[in-house]
Amino acid sequence: MTKFLHSMIRVTDPDATVAFFKLIGLEEVRRFDVEAGRFTLIFLAAPGQEGVAEVELTYNWPAEDGTAGEQYAGGRNFGHLAYRVDNIYETCQRLKEAGHTIHRPPRDGHMAFVKSPDGISVELLQEGHLEPAEPWASMENTGSW
Repeated sequence: MTKFLHSMIRVTDPDATVAFFKLIGLEEVRRFDVEAGRFTLIFLAAPGQEGVAEVELTYNWPAEDGTAGEQYAGGRNFGHLAYRVDNIYETCQRLKEAGHTIHRPPRDGHMAFVKSPDGISVELLQEGHLEPAEPWASMENTGSW
């Protein structure tokens, strides 16, 4: 039997990324600092989804000699993560108020795209059906998603 465990994304600022995913409704379920490998693994999941569908954030620590840490480009090469949310309008509003751009607003009341602090696209899908509502219904796309 095959069972989905997690998707991994590399991050440059673990605190900012955890805060971003909390706005969507994910929670940190476990964290490992691996001194020998100089990295941290942080696992996130939606409530009730621990061990079922998780996101692993990998943070590679800066070099001991003080040189800059790793930077990642091309987040779109990953594709996207997708989460079903209880109210897409409320979720997008929380993200917007926290300073995140809603790249593809939920004009239809069903789907939106945002990006994590490291440029990973995140698709938000509405649980059930919501009628299109302003200000979202009139918003244009911004950037790539």
